[in-house]
Amino acid sequence: MGDLRFATVRLATGPQIHYAEQGNADGDPILFLHGWPDSWFSFSSILPLLSHRVHAFVLDQRGFGDSEALDAGYGIDEFAADAVAFLDAVSIERATIVGHSFGSFVARHVAITNPERVARLVLIGTGVSAATPVTREVQATLMELPDPVLVEFARDFQASTAHVPLPESFFERIVAESLKLAAWRWRGVLDALLAYDDTEQLSRIVTPTLLIWGERDVLFSRNDQDRLVTAIRGSKLLSYPETGHCPNWERPQRVAADLEAFIDQS
Repeated sequence: MGDLRFATVRLATGPQIHYAEQGNADGDPILFLHGWPDSWFSFSSILPLLSHRVHAFVLDQRGFGDSEALDAGYGIDEFAADAVAFLDAVSIERATIVGHSFGSFVARHVAITNPERVARLVLIGTGVSAATPVTREVQATLMELPDPVLVEFARDFQASTAHVPLPESFFERIVAESLKLAAWRWRGVLDALLAYDDTEQLSRIVTPTLLIWGERDVLFSRNDQDRLVTAIRGSKLLSYPETGHCPNWERPQRVAADLEAFIDQS
């Protein structure tokens, strides 16, 4: 689309947030919430594919990317409160909220605690719980993570999440964005994410919900997707063959098309 704009805003919850914005002011608002340890750039391949009727906002969540890094406050509830405070700051009453991986748990919490603010919910690469054997193994490796984080570690971790080969320039930017986090924020956010458990509250999600999952996802299983579709009433699952944990990186054309189709249908 070519009209990507960047700005910062101080939220009522505390942090100054850096974000990208695109589309017509009267368009259908969408709020994108990235994964761990990513930034707005995680959705950069999707943005040019969206139509002008979509008004997209893509945050660097607190402590990520170019947003302010506070000394504390990295629980899922704080991230979700930031998302609502951001909607307030940009005068958006209700939005479609799209979350990838860690961001999907933040999006779910917003839908549970502030359903009136969520027009639709799109969960990309999510699971019943973030605590899986793979994520527990990652958590253990972070105990000895040096600061600053080694480029090789960030590159190996990010490469492990995708099944489809990524353009080199795109992947290197993904790695660079993740290196903006100090080691203690890599650990702190993941610790809080793995401690978060909303399984007993999923039935409270009443907004139209779409799950997008790659069949080669190394973090979350097909069984997780089936359980989520059962728990979230009226939700729909789209499975992408030969795709890993990051469909928004690996299949941006399909994600953009499926997102707009979901908006049209719900």
